[in-house]
Amino acid sequence: MNGGRRRATGAGSPALAARSPPKMCSRVLSCCLGLQHLAVQASLLCAFHLLLLPALPEGQPRAPAAGELLARSLFACGVSALLQTSLGSRLPLVQIPSFEYLVPAVVLSSHLSRADRNGTAVAIACPAPHCAVTGSQAASLQEVSGAVVVSGLTQLALGMSGVCGWVARRCGPMVLAPSLSIIGLSAYKEAAFLCSASWGVALLLMLLTVTFSQHLGSCRLPFCAQPRAPGGSVEPAVPTLRTLSVLLPFAAVCIVCAILQHLRVPWDSLDAAAARFPWANSTFHPPWLQLPYSGEWPLLTPRALAVGIAMAVGCSVNSAGCYVLCGRLLRAPRPPQHACNRGLCAEGLGSLLAGLLGAAGGTAASIANTCAGGLTQDGSRLSVQVSALACVALGMSPRLAGLLTRIPLAVHGGVLCVTYAVAVGTGISYFQHADIDSGRNIFIVGFTMFMALLVPRWLGAAPAHLATGWVPLDLLFLSLLTVPVFLTGFLSFFLENTVSGTPEERGLPQKAGAGDGERGEASPVYALPAGLSRLLPSCKAFPCCFLCPGHEEEEEEEKEEEDGEDGCRAAEEGVVAAGEGTRLLLKPGTGEAQDREPSQAETLAWHTGA
Repeated sequence: MNGGRRRATGAGSPALAARSPPKMCSRVLSCCLGLQHLAVQASLLCAFHLLLLPALPEGQPRAPAAGELLARSLFACGVSALLQTSLGSRLPLVQIPSFEYLVPAVVLSSHLSRADRNGTAVAIACPAPHCAVTGSQAASLQEVSGAVVVSGLTQLALGMSGVCGWVARRCGPMVLAPSLSIIGLSAYKEAAFLCSASWGVALLLMLLTVTFSQHLGSCRLPFCAQPRAPGGSVEPAVPTLRTLSVLLPFAAVCIVCAILQHLRVPWDSLDAAAARFPWANSTFHPPWLQLPYSGEWPLLTPRALAVGIAMAVGCSVNSAGCYVLCGRLLRAPRPPQHACNRGLCAEGLGSLLAGLLGAAGGTAASIANTCAGGLTQDGSRLSVQVSALACVALGMSPRLAGLLTRIPLAVHGGVLCVTYAVAVGTGISYFQHADIDSGRNIFIVGFTMFMALLVPRWLGAAPAHLATGWVPLDLLFLSLLTVPVFLTGFLSFFLENTVSGTPEERGLPQKAGAGDGERGEASPVYALPAGLSRLLPSCKAFPCCFLCPGHEEEEEEEKEEEDGEDGCRAAEEGVVAAGEGTRLLLKPGTGEAQDREPSQAETLAWHTGA
């Protein structure tokens, strides 16, 4: 069939051109892009541990050094990223312990259990970052690791049961727009706290990033160029400044800070907040080579069970939004149900590994890295896999992982400001697909976003109002209701699917085949590797039926491919906005490339290195 021939053309790698760039240039660029992912990942990891460690009790024995905790998280994140890009959703997603893990972990580690006037047990959050909580740091960290184990098992259950894909399929523009916007806005407190170490450094990094990615985005440096044919013209070089618009400012600002520190020029406000930095004055030197294992099993308690469920639910909402965000930023089709389910299972395995290793957070899709990829138009699986291998190597060396803590905090804050801003803009862009003038849609957007900012603020100021008499249940509700991403996703999903509205109002495709066309077009991109597909000829048995497309879905995909170019293009217009960017897929309905000649940066898109 013609559909089979088209599938063979683009199924292996959705690159645009049959020609590949020179191998040396490709490998060097992939390594640079991998370092770029690692830089953004380091910012998120340092911010996560920086905000979590002060919430731990101050009793003895103490928690491990920050380098060891970073090493455990890096190892688990590297393994999870390899699973995600090879067997999971197949999107170029970096894995990190997201802020949806941070809020429940802080609630668990810093809460005090006391009795009110009526003798009812109440879970109260620690009112200040330095309040004295009786207990052991190591025991509290073990309990947090136990919650991470529970979250991993819950994510596996949600993925293998097909719940994640079922929910993702029913999320229209009126669910995605407020959810993605809140995902970006929810990190403003952490970004402002890190930038407060030195606003000059943070602003310098943001200025360089904006200049390289926007003003000089079309600037191409004369290297990695190759002739199209003997005696023909030379293909344009890679737009280096845009492609490396995060790594170059990151390295430049770090070098400037190192020079200023060597010259003893004051440039930060570390003295004012030194107590908040657990590793600022650390004299402990971890070993160069050590297995990332704490030597102790996670502590499973009713409190850890409740908080772990909250972690899994919040991170699942974040990851589902990240899958859609990644596909949109890289001009790929929207992920089908089976890809979302596999992606969540891969993250569940990573969280389970992180908890067993004694890490303080699980693994989830990194919004910041996804936004950095959209900013630089990097859709390479190979670069994510290079970054994952680097994380595994750093995870085996706590001394090298500890070097990440020497990066100025203002640099981390600048990275968060630039990357999360892209998530906000992408969420706003989804409003164009719905009737934003509709009173129904105005209420859904306004109510969900306002409540997502109001409820965490209210509970943070007065957590005692949430008292059921059983501390684990209090912690479950407190952990869920203080995560803005969960509130936005739950409220928008509930209102979108219960409040009546026309398909035009809701921004849903008009034609019955539009959704199927989108799914059929996405099949070559999100399909399992060919070798694994041959080992799994049938997906009817549980739980594989939710992890790969079924027989009926494959027939629909082949039928949709035969329908022609017009139907596929109409399906694409319903999801992908027109604009300038990297085209990752073959022209819909054909086996030919897009009309314009791709650049070498685009031919690296989704490059697996196989």
